[in-house]
Amino acid sequence: MTTALAPAPSATAARRRASNARVRRRSGSRGGNIALGLLAWVVGILFVFPVVWMVLTSLHSEVTAATNPPSFFAPLTLDGYREFFGASSGASPWPPLINSATASIVSTIVVIVLAIPAAYALSVRPVQKWTDVMFFFLSTKFLPAVAGLLPLYIIAKTLGLLDNINFIVILYTAMNLPIAVWMLRSFLADIPVELFEAAAIDGAGLIRTLRSIIVPIISPGIAATALICFIFSWNELLLANTLTSIVAQTAPVFLTSFVTSQGLFLAKVCAAATAVSLPVLIAGFAAQDKLVQGLSLGAVK
Repeated sequence: MTTALAPAPSATAARRRASNARVRRRSGSRGGNIALGLLAWVVGILFVFPVVWMVLTSLHSEVTAATNPPSFFAPLTLDGYREFFGASSGASPWPPLINSATASIVSTIVVIVLAIPAAYALSVRPVQKWTDVMFFFLSTKFLPAVAGLLPLYIIAKTLGLLDNINFIVILYTAMNLPIAVWMLRSFLADIPVELFEAAAIDGAGLIRTLRSIIVPIISPGIAATALICFIFSWNELLLANTLTSIVAQTAPVFLTSFVTSQGLFLAKVCAAATAVSLPVLIAGFAAQDKLVQGLSLGAVK
Protein backbone atom coordinates (compact mmCIF):
# COMPACT_ATOMS: atom_id res chain seq x y z
CA MET A 1 0.00 0.00 0.00
CA THR A 2 1.38 3.38 -1.06
CA THR A 3 0.73 6.73 0.53
CA ALA A 4 0.84 10.18 -1.14
CA LEU A 5 3.83 12.16 -0.19
CA ALA A 6 3.36 15.73 1.01
CA PRO A 7 4.97 18.37 -1.24
CA ALA A 8 8.32 19.56 -0.20
CA PRO A 9 8.32 22.76 1.85
CA SER A 10 10.43 24.49 -0.78
CA ALA A 11 7.92 23.69 -3.56
CA THR A 12 5.00 24.91 -1.43
CA ALA A 13 6.81 28.15 -0.64
CA ALA A 14 7.63 28.67 -4.31
CA ARG A 15 3.98 28.24 -5.30
CA ARG A 16 2.92 30.63 -2.57
CA ARG A 17 5.44 33.22 -3.74
CA ALA A 18 4.24 32.85 -7.34
CA SER A 19 0.62 33.24 -6.22
CA ASN A 20 1.49 36.36 -4.23
CA ALA A 21 3.36 37.77 -7.21
CA ARG A 22 0.32 37.24 -9.43
CA VAL A 23 -1.90 39.01 -6.92
CA ARG A 24 0.51 41.95 -6.75
CA ARG A 25 0.63 42.14 -10.53
CA ARG A 26 -3.17 42.16 -10.71
CA SER A 27 -3.43 44.86 -8.07
CA GLY A 28 -0.70 46.88 -9.77
CA SER A 29 -2.41 46.50 -13.13
CA ARG A 30 -5.74 47.53 -11.58
CA GLY A 31 -4.12 50.57 -9.99
CA GLY A 32 -2.48 51.49 -13.31
CA ASN A 33 -5.82 51.20 -15.14
CA ILE A 34 -7.48 53.46 -12.57
CA ALA A 35 -4.68 56.03 -12.94
CA LEU A 36 -4.95 55.94 -16.74
CA GLY A 37 -8.73 56.27 -16.48
CA LEU A 38 -8.42 59.33 -14.25
CA LEU A 39 -5.83 60.83 -16.59
CA ALA A 40 -8.15 60.25 -19.56
CA TRP A 41 -11.00 61.99 -17.70
CA VAL A 42 -8.76 64.97 -16.87
CA VAL A 43 -7.59 65.29 -20.48
CA GLY A 44 -11.16 64.93 -21.74
CA ILE A 45 -12.41 67.64 -19.39
CA LEU A 46 -9.60 69.96 -20.47
CA PHE A 47 -10.63 69.50 -24.11
CA VAL A 48 -14.38 69.79 -23.50
CA PHE A 49 -14.26 72.69 -21.03
CA PRO A 50 -13.64 75.46 -23.64
CA VAL A 51 -16.57 74.20 -25.71
CA VAL A 52 -18.85 74.09 -22.67
CA TRP A 53 -17.68 77.56 -21.65
CA MET A 54 -18.40 78.88 -25.16
CA VAL A 55 -21.93 77.44 -25.15
CA LEU A 56 -22.60 78.76 -21.64
CA THR A 57 -21.32 82.23 -22.55
CA SER A 58 -23.51 82.28 -25.66
CA LEU A 59 -26.56 81.91 -23.40
CA HIS A 60 -25.69 84.98 -21.31
CA SER A 61 -26.29 88.65 -21.98
CA GLU A 62 -23.41 90.88 -23.09
CA VAL A 63 -23.20 92.52 -19.68
CA THR A 64 -23.05 89.19 -17.87
CA ALA A 65 -20.58 87.68 -20.35
CA ALA A 66 -18.18 90.60 -19.86
CA THR A 67 -18.07 90.37 -16.06
CA ASN A 68 -14.81 89.40 -14.39
CA PRO A 69 -14.83 87.01 -12.61
CA PRO A 70 -17.53 85.36 -14.74
CA SER A 71 -20.93 84.66 -13.26
CA PHE A 72 -21.94 81.00 -13.57
CA PHE A 73 -25.50 81.42 -12.33
CA ALA A 74 -26.53 84.47 -14.32
CA PRO A 75 -29.92 84.39 -16.10
CA LEU A 76 -29.85 82.64 -19.47
CA THR A 77 -31.03 84.30 -22.65
CA LEU A 78 -31.11 83.64 -26.41
CA ASP A 79 -30.27 87.23 -27.38
CA GLY A 80 -26.88 86.19 -28.78
CA TYR A 81 -28.51 83.71 -31.16
CA ARG A 82 -31.13 86.27 -32.19
CA GLU A 83 -28.30 88.67 -33.06
CA PHE A 84 -26.54 85.92 -35.01
CA PHE A 85 -29.64 85.36 -37.13
CA GLY A 86 -29.93 89.10 -37.80
CA ALA A 87 -32.64 90.19 -35.38
CA SER A 88 -31.26 93.74 -35.22
CA SER A 89 -28.74 94.02 -38.06
CA GLY A 90 -30.75 92.16 -40.68
CA ALA A 91 -27.66 90.24 -41.86
CA SER A 92 -28.71 86.65 -42.55
CA PRO A 93 -26.18 83.86 -41.83
CA TRP A 94 -27.85 81.43 -44.24
CA PRO A 95 -25.97 82.39 -47.44
CA PRO A 96 -22.53 81.91 -45.79
CA LEU A 97 -23.70 78.66 -44.17
CA ILE A 98 -25.00 77.38 -47.51
CA ASN A 99 -21.74 78.38 -49.20
CA SER A 100 -19.72 76.52 -46.57
CA ALA A 101 -21.93 73.46 -46.89
CA THR A 102 -21.68 73.54 -50.68
CA ALA A 103 -17.90 73.95 -50.73
CA SER A 104 -17.32 71.34 -48.02
CA ILE A 105 -19.69 68.66 -49.28
CA VAL A 106 -18.87 68.99 -53.00
CA SER A 107 -15.11 69.12 -52.43
CA THR A 108 -15.29 66.12 -50.09
CA ILE A 109 -17.22 64.06 -52.65
CA VAL A 110 -14.74 64.97 -55.40
CA VAL A 111 -11.80 64.16 -53.11
CA ILE A 112 -13.16 60.71 -52.24
CA VAL A 113 -13.95 59.92 -55.90
CA LEU A 114 -10.41 60.85 -56.94
CA ALA A 115 -8.59 59.43 -53.91
CA ILE A 116 -9.98 55.87 -54.07
CA PRO A 117 -8.52 55.03 -57.53
CA ALA A 118 -5.28 56.82 -56.63
CA ALA A 119 -4.94 54.87 -53.39
CA TYR A 120 -5.75 51.66 -55.27
CA ALA A 121 -2.96 52.35 -57.77
CA LEU A 122 -0.50 53.11 -54.96
CA SER A 123 -1.29 50.10 -52.76
CA VAL A 124 -2.99 47.20 -54.52
CA ARG A 125 -1.46 47.79 -57.96
CA PRO A 126 1.65 49.84 -57.13
CA VAL A 127 2.95 52.03 -59.92
CA GLN A 128 6.66 52.38 -60.56
CA LYS A 129 8.40 54.48 -57.88
CA TRP A 130 5.18 54.73 -55.89
CA THR A 131 7.14 55.92 -52.85
CA ASP A 132 8.19 59.01 -54.82
CA VAL A 133 4.55 59.62 -55.68
CA MET A 134 3.55 59.41 -52.02
CA PHE A 135 6.35 61.78 -51.07
CA PHE A 136 5.15 64.21 -53.72
CA PHE A 137 1.66 64.14 -52.22
CA LEU A 138 3.12 64.75 -48.79
CA SER A 139 5.41 67.53 -50.03
CA THR A 140 2.40 69.56 -51.19
CA LYS A 141 1.55 70.06 -47.50
CA PHE A 142 5.01 71.46 -46.71
CA LEU A 143 4.22 74.80 -48.33
CA PRO A 144 2.46 77.21 -45.94
CA ALA A 145 -0.92 78.26 -47.27
CA VAL A 146 -0.03 81.93 -46.93
CA ALA A 147 2.92 81.44 -49.32
CA GLY A 148 0.58 80.42 -52.12
CA LEU A 149 -2.03 83.04 -51.35
CA LEU A 150 -0.74 85.77 -53.67
CA PRO A 151 -0.39 83.49 -56.74
CA LEU A 152 -3.87 82.10 -56.12
CA TYR A 153 -5.28 85.62 -55.84
CA ILE A 154 -3.63 86.66 -59.11
CA ILE A 155 -4.92 83.54 -60.88
CA ALA A 156 -8.45 84.08 -59.55
CA LYS A 157 -8.41 87.74 -60.55
CA THR A 158 -7.08 86.97 -64.02
CA LEU A 159 -9.69 84.29 -64.66
CA GLY A 160 -12.51 86.28 -63.08
CA LEU A 161 -12.98 83.75 -60.28
CA LEU A 162 -12.78 86.07 -57.27
CA ASP A 163 -15.76 85.64 -54.96
CA ASN A 164 -16.68 82.43 -56.82
CA ILE A 165 -17.73 79.35 -54.86
CA ASN A 166 -16.58 77.03 -57.66
CA PHE A 167 -13.00 78.26 -57.28
CA ILE A 168 -13.21 77.62 -53.53
CA VAL A 169 -14.39 74.06 -54.24
CA ILE A 170 -11.37 73.48 -56.50
CA LEU A 171 -8.98 74.84 -53.85
CA TYR A 172 -10.52 72.72 -51.07
CA THR A 173 -10.29 69.64 -53.29
CA ALA A 174 -6.61 70.27 -53.98
CA MET A 175 -6.02 71.00 -50.29
CA ASN A 176 -7.56 67.73 -49.02
CA LEU A 177 -6.65 65.30 -51.80
CA PRO A 178 -3.12 64.44 -50.52
CA ILE A 179 -4.45 63.69 -47.04
CA ALA A 180 -7.23 61.51 -48.45
CA VAL A 181 -4.83 59.53 -50.65
CA TRP A 182 -2.49 58.88 -47.73
CA MET A 183 -5.32 57.75 -45.45
CA LEU A 184 -7.10 55.56 -48.01
CA ARG A 185 -3.85 53.93 -49.08
CA SER A 186 -3.22 52.79 -45.50
CA PHE A 187 -6.72 51.28 -45.41
CA LEU A 188 -6.31 49.52 -48.78
CA ALA A 189 -2.92 48.13 -47.79
CA ASP A 190 -4.65 45.99 -45.12
CA ILE A 191 -6.83 44.18 -47.69
CA PRO A 192 -5.36 40.79 -48.74
CA VAL A 193 -4.14 40.79 -52.34
CA GLU A 194 -5.70 37.34 -52.81
CA LEU A 195 -9.12 38.97 -52.65
CA PHE A 196 -8.38 41.08 -55.70
CA GLU A 197 -6.82 38.15 -57.50
CA ALA A 198 -9.98 36.11 -56.91
CA ALA A 199 -12.09 38.97 -58.28
CA ALA A 200 -9.87 39.17 -61.36
CA ILE A 201 -10.22 35.41 -61.92
CA ASP A 202 -14.00 35.81 -61.76
CA GLY A 203 -13.77 38.41 -64.50
CA ALA A 204 -14.35 41.57 -62.45
CA GLY A 205 -12.94 44.70 -64.05
CA LEU A 206 -11.44 47.69 -62.28
CA ILE A 207 -14.72 49.57 -61.89
CA ARG A 208 -16.53 46.46 -60.62
CA THR A 209 -13.68 45.73 -58.20
CA LEU A 210 -13.74 49.26 -56.85
CA ARG A 211 -17.53 49.33 -56.52
CA SER A 212 -18.25 45.82 -55.25
CA ILE A 213 -15.14 44.91 -53.24
CA ILE A 214 -13.05 47.89 -52.19
CA VAL A 215 -15.75 50.39 -51.25
CA PRO A 216 -17.77 47.98 -49.01
CA ILE A 217 -14.63 46.73 -47.22
CA ILE A 218 -13.09 50.14 -46.51
CA SER A 219 -16.37 52.00 -45.98
CA PRO A 220 -15.38 52.89 -42.36
CA GLY A 221 -12.09 54.29 -43.69
CA ILE A 222 -13.92 56.23 -46.38
CA ALA A 223 -16.27 57.67 -43.75
CA ALA A 224 -13.34 58.70 -41.54
CA THR A 225 -11.50 60.28 -44.47
CA ALA A 226 -14.60 62.09 -45.69
CA LEU A 227 -15.33 63.46 -42.23
CA ILE A 228 -11.79 64.77 -41.80
CA CYS A 229 -11.87 66.41 -45.25
CA PHE A 230 -15.26 67.93 -44.45
CA ILE A 231 -13.97 69.36 -41.17
CA PHE A 232 -10.87 70.83 -42.83
CA SER A 233 -12.99 72.43 -45.56
CA TRP A 234 -15.63 73.76 -43.16
CA ASN A 235 -13.06 75.34 -40.84
CA GLU A 236 -10.83 76.84 -43.55
CA LEU A 237 -10.55 80.62 -43.18
CA LEU A 238 -7.41 81.99 -44.85
CA LEU A 239 -8.27 81.22 -48.49
CA ALA A 240 -11.95 82.03 -48.09
CA ASN A 241 -11.24 85.31 -46.33
CA THR A 242 -8.90 86.45 -49.13
CA LEU A 243 -10.69 85.12 -52.23
CA THR A 244 -14.32 85.79 -51.28
CA SER A 245 -16.23 88.89 -50.24
CA ILE A 246 -20.04 88.71 -50.38
CA VAL A 247 -21.41 86.19 -52.89
CA ALA A 248 -19.15 83.24 -51.96
CA GLN A 249 -18.55 84.21 -48.34
CA THR A 250 -18.26 81.15 -46.09
CA ALA A 251 -19.31 80.67 -42.48
CA PRO A 252 -15.84 81.25 -40.90
CA VAL A 253 -15.52 84.52 -42.84
CA PHE A 254 -19.00 85.55 -41.70
CA LEU A 255 -17.96 84.72 -38.15
CA THR A 256 -15.11 87.23 -38.27
CA SER A 257 -17.61 90.01 -39.01
CA PHE A 258 -18.75 89.86 -35.38
CA VAL A 259 -15.38 91.25 -34.28
CA THR A 260 -15.86 94.95 -35.03
CA SER A 261 -14.11 98.23 -34.26
CA GLN A 262 -16.80 98.89 -31.65
CA GLY A 263 -15.42 96.09 -29.51
CA LEU A 264 -15.72 92.36 -28.92
CA PHE A 265 -19.28 91.35 -28.09
CA LEU A 266 -18.46 88.13 -26.31
CA ALA A 267 -21.94 86.62 -26.03
CA LYS A 268 -22.72 87.31 -29.69
CA VAL A 269 -19.37 85.88 -30.85
CA CYS A 270 -19.84 82.73 -28.75
CA ALA A 271 -23.38 82.28 -30.08
CA ALA A 272 -22.12 82.60 -33.66
CA ALA A 273 -19.22 80.21 -33.00
CA THR A 274 -21.60 77.65 -31.46
CA ALA A 275 -24.00 77.86 -34.39
CA VAL A 276 -21.19 77.55 -36.95
CA SER A 277 -19.72 74.56 -35.10
CA LEU A 278 -22.99 72.63 -34.98
CA PRO A 279 -22.79 71.07 -38.50
CA VAL A 280 -19.35 69.63 -37.76
CA LEU A 281 -20.48 68.29 -34.37
CA ILE A 282 -23.60 66.75 -35.88
CA ALA A 283 -21.57 65.11 -38.66
CA GLY A 284 -19.08 63.80 -36.12
CA PHE A 285 -21.75 62.28 -33.88
CA ALA A 286 -23.62 60.82 -36.86
CA ALA A 287 -20.46 59.11 -38.16
CA GLN A 288 -19.01 58.29 -34.75
CA ASP A 289 -19.00 54.50 -35.15
CA LYS A 290 -17.63 54.64 -38.69
CA LEU A 291 -15.01 57.17 -37.60
CA VAL A 292 -13.68 54.94 -34.81
CA GLN A 293 -13.63 51.89 -37.09
CA GLY A 294 -11.99 53.82 -39.89
CA LEU A 295 -9.26 55.36 -37.76
CA SER A 296 -8.38 51.92 -36.37
CA LEU A 297 -8.67 50.13 -39.74
CA GLY A 298 -5.32 51.27 -41.03
CA ALA A 299 -3.53 51.00 -37.70
CA VAL A 300 -0.56 48.74 -37.14
CA LYS A 301 -1.77 45.50 -35.60
